[in-house]
Amino acid sequence: MDQQTTVKQGLAERLLAGQTTALARAISVIEGNRPAARDLLKAIRPHLGKAVVVGFTGPPGAGKSTLVNAYIQEMRKRGKTVGVVAVDPSSPITGGAVLGDRIRMAEHVMDNGVFIRSLASRGHLGGLSASAARVADLMDAAGFDIVILETVGAGQSEVEMAEIADVKIVISAPGLGDDIQAIKAGILEIADVLVVNKSDLPLAKRTVQQLQAMLGLRAASDWEIPVLSTNAIDRSGVQELADAVTQKAELNGTKSNRSAIEGRTRRLLAQMVAKLAQEHVLADKSPATTAIITALQEADLDLQDAARDILKQMNESLPK
Repeated sequence: MDQQTTVKQGLAERLLAGQTTALARAISVIEGNRPAARDLLKAIRPHLGKAVVVGFTGPPGAGKSTLVNAYIQEMRKRGKTVGVVAVDPSSPITGGAVLGDRIRMAEHVMDNGVFIRSLASRGHLGGLSASAARVADLMDAAGFDIVILETVGAGQSEVEMAEIADVKIVISAPGLGDDIQAIKAGILEIADVLVVNKSDLPLAKRTVQQLQAMLGLRAASDWEIPVLSTNAIDRSGVQELADAVTQKAELNGTKSNRSAIEGRTRRLLAQMVAKLAQEHVLADKSPATTAIITALQEADLDLQDAARDILKQMNESLPK
């Protein structure tokens, strides 16, 4: 057995033993897509599905990070360990991010029962970063009871979190103009819990009523989606939020964890297929690809048919 293999196995063993230094290093391995990443993910795969993955999303300005901070504090009071994957938007120019979520959660930095990792979205759509699902897996394997995914400010089409989290929390706030319009047709559909944060502001009760009215149009199910009022500053409503998350997770049971793991894997595969197809279209100057692009330009092909032709062409070019 060579030294590199021994190092890889040692990192996985330390991670599974709950060592936060190993978790931090493992996340760096995954984010950097280093050679050890594949062996590391394979080693932790049998140990996944124990954590409850809780997703927080909603429009910018709704107070997601402050509410997440209050939720962490509540779960620590209940004796639960918490891992946090906080995604901040990247600069379109430099690719960097302020990573302000870690600043707002600074009170937990000395708590060994809390591990916070900020990720830059790096232009990735869907409210998360490309590596967020894998980082959630690492925290799950490290033994955290709760893994929180906090997305960048999301709109109605950015519902990636639904394929990863066990319990989905959609946060709104009064006085955000088109806030309700922005969420009702998209991420409202994925919510397990709806929260109106900043409940001390005017129009808070009206926002709650609007959300309740929208829910009244939905078909009945075995889970009645609660609409909760919270104030992350004075922590009012946070206990009720924690109770609702726990109830939903218990209703889901282990089946949800297995589905969430499959969802994470499916999302990663879709991302890679899309990346390879994009690289092919941008780099391939062959007559076949050029002909597809020309036909698309001249409206002899619609966009969907052109995409299918590209995928078929890629499949035929692979070695048998």
